[in-house]
Amino acid sequence: MNRILALLLLLLLPQPTLLAADTGWLQAPEHPPVQVRLVQTGPFDAAANHYPALLQVRLADDWKTYWRSPGEGGIAPRLDWQSSANLLGVDWRWPLPERFTLLGVETQGYRRDVDFPLQLTPADGSLPVRLDATLTLPSCTTICVLTDYHLQLDLAPDVVVADEALYHRYQQAVSRVPRPASLVKAQRLVWDKAQQQLAVSLHNPRGWRQPAVFVDELDNGIFSQPRLSIEGERLEARFKVGSWDPELDLNQQVVVITATDEGLAEELAGPIEAGVLPPPVAAQVSLPLVLLYALLGGLVLNIMPCVLPVLGLKLNGLLLGHRSRADVRRPLLLSAAGILLSFWLLAGFMLALTWSGAQLGWGIQFQQPAFIGFMLMVTALFSLNLFGLFELHLPSGLSTWLATRTGRGSGHLLQGMFATLLATPCSAPFLGTAVAVALASSPLVLIAIFTGLGVGMALPWLLLALFPGFIRLLPRPGAWMLKVKWLFGLMLLATSLWLLSLLRPAIGTPASLALLALLALLALWSLLHRHGTRGLLFGLAGLLLLGALGGSLALLTQSRWVSPVKDELAWQPLDPARIAREVAAGKRVFVDITADWCITCQANKIGVLLREPVYGALQQEDLVLMRGDWTRPDGMITDYLRQHGRAGIPFNQVFGPGRPDGRELDVLLTTNQVMDALAEARR
Repeated sequence: MNRILALLLLLLLPQPTLLAADTGWLQAPEHPPVQVRLVQTGPFDAAANHYPALLQVRLADDWKTYWRSPGEGGIAPRLDWQSSANLLGVDWRWPLPERFTLLGVETQGYRRDVDFPLQLTPADGSLPVRLDATLTLPSCTTICVLTDYHLQLDLAPDVVVADEALYHRYQQAVSRVPRPASLVKAQRLVWDKAQQQLAVSLHNPRGWRQPAVFVDELDNGIFSQPRLSIEGERLEARFKVGSWDPELDLNQQVVVITATDEGLAEELAGPIEAGVLPPPVAAQVSLPLVLLYALLGGLVLNIMPCVLPVLGLKLNGLLLGHRSRADVRRPLLLSAAGILLSFWLLAGFMLALTWSGAQLGWGIQFQQPAFIGFMLMVTALFSLNLFGLFELHLPSGLSTWLATRTGRGSGHLLQGMFATLLATPCSAPFLGTAVAVALASSPLVLIAIFTGLGVGMALPWLLLALFPGFIRLLPRPGAWMLKVKWLFGLMLLATSLWLLSLLRPAIGTPASLALLALLALLALWSLLHRHGTRGLLFGLAGLLLLGALGGSLALLTQSRWVSPVKDELAWQPLDPARIAREVAAGKRVFVDITADWCITCQANKIGVLLREPVYGALQQEDLVLMRGDWTRPDGMITDYLRQHGRAGIPFNQVFGPGRPDGRELDVLLTTNQVMDALAEARR
């Protein structure tokens, strides 16, 4: 009787719940930036004959791991599960990767957090599975580490997942895995052995917007980041193929292709055929039109605040030092030659970086603190010299040598080159299009386009050299020229302060303030040394008067320029993969790619983005703001610009339900254009 009562009591008591297996977070003591976890995310799926599991990887800071096809310098993660019990197979599913470039080496993989869905197939579905495996996970920054993690799980057919959010993460991870192709069709895969290139032609009846194409590497071939060209529903991806085999031949080999676009991620396979590749569709552009864009882009650079002081100084020097037509023509031609020489040097620099695999863009040298420091030193010395605070006296022998060679004009040549260096942080209309086509074209076309840019920028100098009589139309030399000289000095001093602000993140605020104080003390000491105490007092009084006049003018005109003092918009880091998801959720996305050294970007920010009504419109609840900061090199931002045919910034784009493909805005923003784009994206 007691046994029966005990049995009934056991039946009435609540039965224990069998929870899903979980390894917990594992971390190697010798490599703490990486953590891994393997967890069962649901009961046994009898219909599909597998256990669902999720392999989670957490990567700190800039650490990355790799895709199944890692690229030139990576190793794919691997899982050795041969010691497991009742396990027939492990299907590792790979979410879409990103592309990375470091020191000219291209790789494909993941950064920060990544979830890999696994499907574990048992040998006998009625018995539990014991997973006993070793995960070998590579992780890299500028160095690479290979770490082993021992994973053990006892899986049971009937389990309860305690955390439903974990099952949701599993479903999200599965959704990021490309599906077997249903829309995309491979039209032709052509291998050109002479060019060592593979062309993949894909057809999508919905058309292409922002595609990306990956080809899984072979045992004897690795496929670089492709050059894409779109023609209607047809997409051609042109890959350079790297190999250790000098006799590489991909004819009749089968490759796996992953094609992605907005709301699309599909995987297909196809055989390769031998052939001869024509020029890519994107390269078949109207070269005369692009050269016209280059000419106009270079011409507009002359009125940018970076260059205008140099042109003004040249005219000032001609008025003071030359009167005959020949004396006017020679320095102008030499300065124009200096501009052209600088653009040719830039073209050679771009070609060298292209062949090394580096990321390219207009103004990228301003991402280097050393270059900014050099330009700061040059502009500061020039401005102080224009103020007459010091003069450089050459040794008598050198002065005599130069005096006997006047007219040879190395100084005029260097002046033109200096103007070009100051022009590179300025992005003007037509310039971005020309540079983007140049970087995506053959070396000959690139040199031709940069020559067009140089001719455009040198055009005012050349016209004055061709018609030197125009110089005589300017007022005769007099006291007014000293005032103009001071004006140009102030403009160059403003350029120096701007360069110092760019250098501050690299050297720190204390060092920046010390440099600023040094410049001020140097100027005051030189003023005192040259003009005495009276000159110093007059100089300080003049600066105070100028400041007061500037402040008064600002107060009187504040209604025309006032904007929020601080950018309090809710900017988030640029995430190209997230844009389509936000649009699918009914939201609009405003993309702003900028940099501290980009003068046009700052003009857009102060003149449009931080002024009403745009400032208020950018705070609406259905608007997601994404900003890419290109102040320092960033491969992801460079790739994004390249996908949109841009090589320079600023770059702004608006997405939304009414414009899922995105609307690109002009280089120079206007209030009406931004408001129209935001309204169009909402429809």
